[in-house]
Amino acid sequence: MENDSQSTAAAAATTSSSTAFSFISKGWREVRDSADADLQLMKDRANSFKNLAASFDREIENLIQSAAPTFSVPAIRQSSEIEFMKKLQPKISEFRRVYSAPEISRKVMEKWGPRAKLGIDLSRIRSAIVPELDETEEEDMYGIMEFNKFRKGRRLRFTEEGQFGDWEPIRALKTRLREFEKKNSSVEIFGGFKNSEFVEKVKSSLKAICKEPQESKEVPPLDVPELLAYFVRQSGPFLDQLGVRRDICDKIVESLCSKRKNQLVLRSLAEGEPPTVDRDKINDELDLRIASVLQSTGHCYEGGFWTDFTKHDVSDGKRHVAIVTTASLPWMTGTAVNPLFRAAYLAKSAKQKVTLLVPWLCRSDQELVYPSSLTFSSPEEQENYIRNWLEERTGFKADFKISFYPGKFSKERRSIIPAGDTSQFIPSKDADICILEEPEHLNWYHHGKRWTDKFNHVVGIVHTNYLEYIKREKNGALQAFLVKHINNWVTRAYCHKVLRLSAATQDLPKSVICNVHGVNPKFLKIGEKVAEERELGQQAFSKGAYFLGKMVWAKGYRELIDLLAKHKNDLKGFKLDVYGNGEDAHEVQSTAKRLNLNLNFLKGRDHADDSLHGYKVFINPSVSDVLCTATAEALAMGKFVVCADHPSNEFFRSFPNCLTYKTSDDFVAKVKEALTKEPQPLTPEQMYNLSWEAATQRFVEYSELDRVLNNEHDPAKVRPNEKIIAKSLSMPNLSEMVDGGLAFAHYCLTGNELLRLCTGAIPGTRDYDKQHCKDLHLLPPQVENPIYGL
Repeated sequence: MENDSQSTAAAAATTSSSTAFSFISKGWREVRDSADADLQLMKDRANSFKNLAASFDREIENLIQSAAPTFSVPAIRQSSEIEFMKKLQPKISEFRRVYSAPEISRKVMEKWGPRAKLGIDLSRIRSAIVPELDETEEEDMYGIMEFNKFRKGRRLRFTEEGQFGDWEPIRALKTRLREFEKKNSSVEIFGGFKNSEFVEKVKSSLKAICKEPQESKEVPPLDVPELLAYFVRQSGPFLDQLGVRRDICDKIVESLCSKRKNQLVLRSLAEGEPPTVDRDKINDELDLRIASVLQSTGHCYEGGFWTDFTKHDVSDGKRHVAIVTTASLPWMTGTAVNPLFRAAYLAKSAKQKVTLLVPWLCRSDQELVYPSSLTFSSPEEQENYIRNWLEERTGFKADFKISFYPGKFSKERRSIIPAGDTSQFIPSKDADICILEEPEHLNWYHHGKRWTDKFNHVVGIVHTNYLEYIKREKNGALQAFLVKHINNWVTRAYCHKVLRLSAATQDLPKSVICNVHGVNPKFLKIGEKVAEERELGQQAFSKGAYFLGKMVWAKGYRELIDLLAKHKNDLKGFKLDVYGNGEDAHEVQSTAKRLNLNLNFLKGRDHADDSLHGYKVFINPSVSDVLCTATAEALAMGKFVVCADHPSNEFFRSFPNCLTYKTSDDFVAKVKEALTKEPQPLTPEQMYNLSWEAATQRFVEYSELDRVLNNEHDPAKVRPNEKIIAKSLSMPNLSEMVDGGLAFAHYCLTGNELLRLCTGAIPGTRDYDKQHCKDLHLLPPQVENPIYGL
């Protein structure tokens, strides 16, 4: 306790110290700031245990300064004093470095205790100061100040009976310590120490060194169910090619992730949400779990074997959209009309440049395909026809580019097959976003650059239910099985996203269902005119029912004849006008005549023709359509539509004028209802839903084109209060590896002419021919590069 009294007295005497050795005080303050463990502990003990190191610093300073009167120190010249201070400055830094070493601090901590003697070795100060003084000054200082007490190896100690016990500073120190002993409140002493700024700084330092347990906690390794779940889910493309349904894989993943699903349910209950966990959340949790484990190991996935990093980079600040389709006007088919309107309305927004790529047929094929023996001698002539037709129906001049690629017409498939590499007809500078109208059709025999390698984003739009058509042919079941897997193959390999117009189409990989087609604005104007006539009390419809469509059995003619033949007696007096041309026209008409059906066959014409405006009921029993354009046009004109309760008509059910039937008897009831009632006028909302403006908006949303056009990327999954994990950069994607392998295998197979012919390809379509080179001003096909994708 006497040591404590001496410390208290020294602290009190600090206020009356002189400034004779101010340079020594400055050096000690620098030592204090260096967090020396030895001085810090001494200062904390002297200053009521608040700051032991600071108090002891002042104690030593007071001791040296108080001893000054007992020594006879001569006046030192001012210039010598300044020179001495300059020489002393670097030694103070050396002294601080030496005494801040970890081993010295450890030794001080080991020796320091409640009963330990308070002392300091001043030999370090002497060795730092004395060598810089010249010999004369050294002898003068030692002679007058009796510096023999500070010989090398000696240590100045303060003990209860020390040799300096009769000094005034020591007596003052003892007095202060005795007063300190009289204080009985230890809570007051240690309470202040506990709340001191020094303790808070120590706490913050410890927190910085010792992180929170959650942050420093290592990521637990993956367990077996998680590994199996991830493997099954990533093997989805391969299992799908083997015929394993997607929902089966989802159920397996869900059962393997039951533990994590239970955690999600508990989390939802804790947050007050309904205890529902969908598959998307389970997949997200699994993805982030895998990514966190991989990132904890320092792994970074930089792309696979098939990855191509040379995609188009937008440099002019405007995105480019290329629309590739399988047909062109004047062939009035859905894949010729709908892509044309899509290009016009995408270009209308002026947010992106648009190119429409359509097939060019040689004169012999044009005569087989185009109606009324209409032919074109050059692509420029056909382009003018297309633009005039479009402007007449939309009412505005669309600013987009029309290009042509070589194509050949297949009589067996009744469709146009591309010749050569279609992707090469989009310049590399415009290869940004690609829309493949009928992606399976375009890629059955595609032998060239992979679309997803050349373009940043590839969207496929499925127009046709090919499986339904194929099943009607000879050996249809076997052919449908093969075509189903080929369609899966090519759409997975060449598309980032696939849009199905309705659930009537094949369930393809990467696909969602959304109607992205609208109706010609001309039909909406007809509907507005009909509504105005009805408001004026005029008769808008003067005719009964009709059917319009290409005259082939698959377009609904088989279903129509069967229904009318079965209910001939129930529909007595019912007459139906049929408009259409096609390959099965003679057979259809002869069958109806043989069954004595009341059908009036007329030549095919445009649905907007004036002769069709007066009909009140449009009948469409087809179940092979994906989304019947004629049905949407009839609704837009304000007519009744009687159609089958089929996935292809799901979009039209929300319209009150759409009457769907499930059975043949129900068909009869719906026909009679439509003939006896008047259709309801379309509301503005219903008219907008049928328009191309609404269809374009749906397309941009469901194809994720808005995210791509706005340069928004989603490399990470983010959840509240959790760390961002960039999945795309953290873990390999087995699906991408499978897709790349499928694309490479398809490229190799389509390069063999024998295999192409065995699968139904038109001979000579691997490359375009001389006539195409002449018509399109192309160079002869180059020798094929053996390296894939070049």
